[in-house]
Amino acid sequence: MARMGSRLAPLCREYGCLFIINDYPEIALGTGADGVHLGQDDGELAPVRAMLGANAIIGRSTHSPEQALGAFRERADYIGFGPLFPTGTKPGRPAIGLEDIAGVRRQLPEEFPVFCIGGINGNTLPSVLEAGASRVVIVSWLLTHPDITETVAALRKRLGEA
Repeated sequence: MARMGSRLAPLCREYGCLFIINDYPEIALGTGADGVHLGQDDGELAPVRAMLGANAIIGRSTHSPEQALGAFRERADYIGFGPLFPTGTKPGRPAIGLEDIAGVRRQLPEEFPVFCIGGINGNTLPSVLEAGASRVVIVSWLLTHPDITETVAALRKRLGEA
């Protein structure tokens, strides 16, 4: 993973996109990644912040309003909130549904990034947005399309980002 990260970091910089390593702060540090995304079982954020520095981006996966607020209090830079629906990227993890999205958004500062994630696709996206999401992560559904670039462009247009 470190070798792949070392190859990806310069590409991300060349194309002006962030490079976040999942779960491994040591690899994030060694590759010069912009930050790391941590799960609930990956330890406290403070030592990771000390390791990576004040400018590193540190995200946290959350699966409940309590975890979302906890990640904010830990000074995460953003959270992933989900999985909203069953997803092939996390088989066996129970879906949390849409009910808590608006409540979490109300309890956190407006500018704090909450990325709703898990099983979001072209069919579920409208209900996720109606539930109060302003940011979404779409993985599995997107990767099943033969023309990912075209699909992303259509999604961005649908979300008003084109």
